[in-house]
Amino acid sequence: MVPSAASATHVTEHVITVGAAPETVYGLVADVSAWPQVFGPTVHAEVVEPADPRTGGEELIRIWATANGQVRTWTSRRTLDPQARTIRFRQVVSADPVASMGGEWRVDPVEGGTTRVVLLHDYRAVNDDPEAVQQIEQAVDHNSRAELAALRNAAELGADRDELHFTFRDSLTVNGSAQDVYDFLDRADLWPERLPHVARLALTEDEPGIQHMDMDTRSPDGSAHNTTSIRVTFPERGSIVYKQLRVPVAMSGHTGRWDIEPQGDGTVLATSWHTVTLDPEGVRSALGPQATLAEARALVRKTLGTNSSTTLRHAKQFAEERHAAS
Repeated sequence: MVPSAASATHVTEHVITVGAAPETVYGLVADVSAWPQVFGPTVHAEVVEPADPRTGGEELIRIWATANGQVRTWTSRRTLDPQARTIRFRQVVSADPVASMGGEWRVDPVEGGTTRVVLLHDYRAVNDDPEAVQQIEQAVDHNSRAELAALRNAAELGADRDELHFTFRDSLTVNGSAQDVYDFLDRADLWPERLPHVARLALTEDEPGIQHMDMDTRSPDGSAHNTTSIRVTFPERGSIVYKQLRVPVAMSGHTGRWDIEPQGDGTVLATSWHTVTLDPEGVRSALGPQATLAEARALVRKTLGTNSSTTLRHAKQFAEERHAAS
């Protein structure tokens, strides 16, 4: 749809004070690849064309994020100025009903060693439709408030964030086709029939490549756990990324990725990645007041790794049986 020439531009401003150094806050805003762990609405984000991390300049990014209960994706061009600690952004490709969207992050030092963050937006709705304007306004307001609160929480962790935040992977080699491995992981709706630890799974796909997943799993100790996630699939890359929307009490964030990479010898390397941010209060609540972060990391590593390794083994069996039968 083409916006009318008379479409009105709407402007919003959201402000928050953060108890951390401006350099720390700016770094979190600048590193868009880490946004899924920092910002609740962001499901996945990636840099398409990078800027110079020291001097700034322009970069092109793509983001998948929830807005009013739906996943939207768009491409934006950002102009980073590390010296002024500002980041201007403008959507290159917007998602209906947004006709255009832009804005700016401003990160300024204030007295007492704290930081003032200003998040500005300007937007137009397709054909200036009043219902669309209201929908966009609600999404911008909700997401801006959520993002600023999450930014403050992440920045105020300070040096502890490095201990709370970690990534790990599990891999195996498959003597089969990359497509068969990918198909097994993509068809999560069939996992209750294929995976012993999956008791129930409801999968919906609002549009191709964006999946909503509600899953009940069984742990080795017999307990059951429910998780809800959004997955973004990239069949052309052999990759599936996801964000867990409801995390266990010991975590504040959990994202993951499945990668299927053909090797030069005819085999396939299948890898499960997990990135986790622990919640210190949640760790004490779940594991006891004397629990250490090292103990929590080990437990999370074992629990998540066990389930993903089981999934990889069954994907391997599925692909190798198909290969043998071909």
